[in-house]
Amino acid sequence: MWLGLGGEGNYNSTMQTPDIRFVLVGTQHPGNIGAVARAMKNMALEQLMLVRPREFPHADATARASGADDLLARAQLAGSVAEAIAGCGFIVGTTAREREHNHRVLDVRDAAARIVAQAARGPVAVLFGAERAGLSNEEIDAAHALVRIPANPAYTSLNLGMAAQLIAYEIYRARGARIEVAPGAVPLASAAEMAHFYAHLEAVLAAIDFRDRTASGTQLMQRLRRLFQRAEMDQNEVNILRGVLAAVEGKRRVAGSKCPPRPPR
Repeated sequence: MWLGLGGEGNYNSTMQTPDIRFVLVGTQHPGNIGAVARAMKNMALEQLMLVRPREFPHADATARASGADDLLARAQLAGSVAEAIAGCGFIVGTTAREREHNHRVLDVRDAAARIVAQAARGPVAVLFGAERAGLSNEEIDAAHALVRIPANPAYTSLNLGMAAQLIAYEIYRARGARIEVAPGAVPLASAAEMAHFYAHLEAVLAAIDFRDRTASGTQLMQRLRRLFQRAEMDQNEVNILRGVLAAVEGKRRVAGSKCPPRPPR
């Protein structure tokens, strides 16, 4: 289950839906069909083809689809792989094991780029085999290339929904999807504001006797400057920190200690 991993930032929603169909062959568990439908809808893929599923439609498929019911409703049934891939120009088969007969094997990211490029020319099919055995050699023979997902060599098994999600995600990224995060409404602190902050910080550090112990006596403020520059603070954040420094000064005055004059804002 995917929990709250989306929703931050805006996605580029202007992309046209590509002519890519996911073909599930001999799926045994109807819940996996729903999981694939959800994965596809997450990544803006709409064509789902089912070849001889054990049970479909089924309540488990609807439950696992989690809102992708419309995609399930449009899913097409086929009696064979040949029927499911009819009209497709480029065909990719998924596999988790070594295959013989010199098949071209692509990493999932490379495969996604090929799939997107070929989909601009004509329909593309991605074949997924049954849960236990995967695609048969006869079914693989229809593919121009095979795709493998890098995984722990000691445990390479991915369930059908996971494999579909990873491939759909890579296809989505290959289509140019990116998270577009709007810049903050508050401007970044200006160079002058940062200079006042550093002067204020240095004065307070001296007042509380937090001193640079190096021979040159310059490394402490250099490091602190680099730290805060990396933070790219906005005006509000600088004001908060200067408020903290002012509070330290106030506590010292109450205790009877003198702080140096506060640098200008």
